[in-house]
Amino acid sequence: MARSNVFPALQMFPAFSSVLELFKPITWFAPMWAFLCGAVSSGVPLLSHCLVLSAGLLLAGPLVCATSQAVNDWFDRHVDAINEPGRPIPSGRIPGYWGLGIAIGWTVFSLLFSSLLGFWVFWAATLGLVLSWIYSAPPFRLKQSGWWGAATVALSYEGITWFTGAAVLSGSLPDWHSLLLALFYSIGAHGIMTLNDFKAMDGDRQMGIRSLPVMFGADGAARFACATMAIPQMIVVVELWLWGGGQFSVAVGLLVFAQSLLMIRLLRNPRKFAPWYNATGTTLYVLGMLIAAFAVRAIVAGQP
Repeated sequence: MARSNVFPALQMFPAFSSVLELFKPITWFAPMWAFLCGAVSSGVPLLSHCLVLSAGLLLAGPLVCATSQAVNDWFDRHVDAINEPGRPIPSGRIPGYWGLGIAIGWTVFSLLFSSLLGFWVFWAATLGLVLSWIYSAPPFRLKQSGWWGAATVALSYEGITWFTGAAVLSGSLPDWHSLLLALFYSIGAHGIMTLNDFKAMDGDRQMGIRSLPVMFGADGAARFACATMAIPQMIVVVELWLWGGGQFSVAVGLLVFAQSLLMIRLLRNPRKFAPWYNATGTTLYVLGMLIAAFAVRAIVAGQP
């Protein structure tokens, strides 16, 4: 009887290049950027805390985010064997139960590493890792829901990592201004995650995954995504103005206006232009995050 492509024969160690591919370094940018925004918002001088800042970036990207990618690939191995047979696990380059072992081992290592960075960082990392597992693993497998799956990724990639960045630098619970921004940018990121689902729309429909593009169609999901991205940012613009950060409010407002112009093109043909918008509009979104973080930094610095 032929061996399964999903569980090929066990070898001693998978190649480092295969493990790195499993960890998908390209996905690390988003949480590391959000972590940096949180660090900026803390009001603590960054250059004098380079070591702890570097440790936090390592936690956000190569540890927690990489763990989430390993967990996702393990529980998607049967689907990938059909749709992406070249991935490290179904191809046999990470054979047997090595994929599960790497996911568990990197989870434990991430928790131990986070414990060195303080109480709040440890619990933020714990929450992020729990969400990573329930997003991919049965019986929860939140990724099968366009509502819960996108919300889980948005919260993990934006809110929790922003919180972690602020907590690492301040060594305490972040300022409420920073927490509020983390919340609203997490809500907006739900729209970004919805746009990401457009590329797998046909496959999701076949596999029974109820992403928002599958449930609402391309046009309905695109309109929802645009509103979800725009409204929280407009609230941030108002907040910054009320907090006394007028110049920051104007800067973020201009970025939101520019995104709205790009959204007009997106809505003409969502399936065609979703990748284009993710390369343009999302860039403006994350730039706004950093500007808002500098606004909170100025506000915190000005408090008695």
